[in-house]
Amino acid sequence: MAALRWPWARRQTPLPPRYTSTLSSFGESTFAELAWQRSRAATRRWAYAGAVVGAILGLLAFAPASWLAAAASSASGGQLVLAEARGTVWNGSAIAVLTGGAGSRDATSLPGRLDWKVGWRGVGPELRIAHPCCLSTPLTLALKPGFGRLQVSVTRPPALPAEAPLARWPAEWLAGLGTPWNTMQLGGDLRVSTPGLTLEWVQGRWIVAGRVEIELLDVSSRLSTIEPLGSYRLTIAGDPANPGTSTLTLATLNGARLLSGRGSLGSAGLRFRGEASAAPADEAALNNLLNIIGRRSGARSIIAIG
Repeated sequence: MAALRWPWARRQTPLPPRYTSTLSSFGESTFAELAWQRSRAATRRWAYAGAVVGAILGLLAFAPASWLAAAASSASGGQLVLAEARGTVWNGSAIAVLTGGAGSRDATSLPGRLDWKVGWRGVGPELRIAHPCCLSTPLTLALKPGFGRLQVSVTRPPALPAEAPLARWPAEWLAGLGTPWNTMQLGGDLRVSTPGLTLEWVQGRWIVAGRVEIELLDVSSRLSTIEPLGSYRLTIAGDPANPGTSTLTLATLNGARLLSGRGSLGSAGLRFRGEASAAPADEAALNNLLNIIGRRSGARSIIAIG
């Protein structure tokens, strides 16, 4: 018996092969377009990233010298200013100025321009400084930056004669630091010598390793008729038994005014105790100067810092 077919029941006929092929091709083209869009988006992201990295590298390569001047001023509390900075952070020049800090009207500059050049030696940067007026030979500083710290190592140039200082400045340059230097108006020479020195800037203070000698030679002052007053030496040396602390020793080399004292520089800051005095025959001529240097105690003037 033949199966009954209801008139409203329609036979489900599969799509012809050509329709299946059309749907497959459409799906493939859709996936290809999505893949192309993803690739284009990734390429765009890489292009943006490359542009940003290139801009950063270009900015660093041509960073203005004023950035270094700002860093020097910040590290010195505004007392060392690199004025009229020219060039870049890596190769530039400026006029070295001492000031009394923020708000001070005192300022004295050195003649000529201080030149610097930053390069690489081994794995760390190296700063080379030249100043015809005041440096015996170009000075090389090895820099070792770290997180929240900076280490600066000074090595005495082998070609520099043993008796020659590393640097030499006119003592009147100190007047820019303000009181009491601007009142004393010192004359003479300020010389700096070291067999080797490492300075480390940590948490807003300097830690000294090695030794440096600062000499004031043939000092004069507008407050005294005696000329010269004398020559003096301040020695700063790292204490091997107490890392992070340096000892300070002040001594008189020769002269009518006598200076002496000892102190330390460490985590507690600067502490110094010393005294100034004069030979009995010169006391009247040095009276004003002794009053300014420290607190008078009879014929002596007591120096206390920290």
